[in-house]
Amino acid sequence: MIPQEHLKPQRLDLSKTKTYSARERVNLVTIENLARPGIDPIPEWSNAEFDELVQRIIEARQKGRPVVWFMGAHVVKCGLSRYVIELAKRGFITHIAGNGAVSIHDFELAYLGGTSEHVPTAIEDGTFGMWEETGAWMNQAIKEGYAIGLGYGASLAYYIDRHPERFPYKDDCIVYNAYKLGIPATYHKTIGTDIIDEHPTADFAALGGASGIDFAIFCNNIAQLEGGVFLNFGSAVTGPEVFLKALAIVRNQGYIVKHITTANFDIIPLGDYRSEVSKNHFHYYYRPRKNIVNRPVSLGGKGYYIEANHMVSIPNLFAKLTAKR
Repeated sequence: MIPQEHLKPQRLDLSKTKTYSARERVNLVTIENLARPGIDPIPEWSNAEFDELVQRIIEARQKGRPVVWFMGAHVVKCGLSRYVIELAKRGFITHIAGNGAVSIHDFELAYLGGTSEHVPTAIEDGTFGMWEETGAWMNQAIKEGYAIGLGYGASLAYYIDRHPERFPYKDDCIVYNAYKLGIPATYHKTIGTDIIDEHPTADFAALGGASGIDFAIFCNNIAQLEGGVFLNFGSAVTGPEVFLKALAIVRNQGYIVKHITTANFDIIPLGDYRSEVSKNHFHYYYRPRKNIVNRPVSLGGKGYYIEANHMVSIPNLFAKLTAKR
């Protein structure tokens, strides 16, 4: 028998954490320096497989098949939010997904007009992530939304919609625009990885529950992916893992998801990424290679790895997709 006291180790009192106003913070990304689709010059870049992927996206949408866009936070931190919003508005994206950090940077841009603090100095003095407005409002939004049956993404969009005076920059907010367009934006968080988890008001049952609802929404859209496209931009862990589990669930339930296109966008050189890789090579442990590019298309379709900085690949993707219309 395990002694009862062993089952309840001592916990740190998280309610004692101090917070500070984000309005005093220096932000590395601001509304003023966001990239402008259709205005800013497109970086010169060529990639034959990229062109092939673009054509597959166009064909999928022409046939009414979904294009699911998963991303890590650096898409927002690179100032590319407007590209995602514009692609959604033009009908190229049918589902937006991301990890918890994506939702935070997007939310901060909407209320503060800036995001992305300087972590090296903030971690030294204990201020990293301790932002009152971000933590309080996001936790409030998710707790209230979850209480009425909303998922993580919908809870944020609903909160922004109900408090427009707090969000003067909501037109540049991905989650807000997604729900205005009728496109789900789902967030797949890990407890303890996000700065809103540091806030004294964090309700982890609500955070986990709301993210669980979003996973079910994500799975429902992956169930419809036959003939469609799954894109992952820079999420090295959450995106590949969430996609693979969702694909396993829908195939388990009898949905036909065989002939699909998958693509991972990142800056790591993989060489011949479609070849088998040994467990003795570190590439074996790079999740996107197995979970996005190779294994999901073993029954049909094709997987791509596009090696490029987001600030190159995403503007080029926008330019090529919109030029075909």
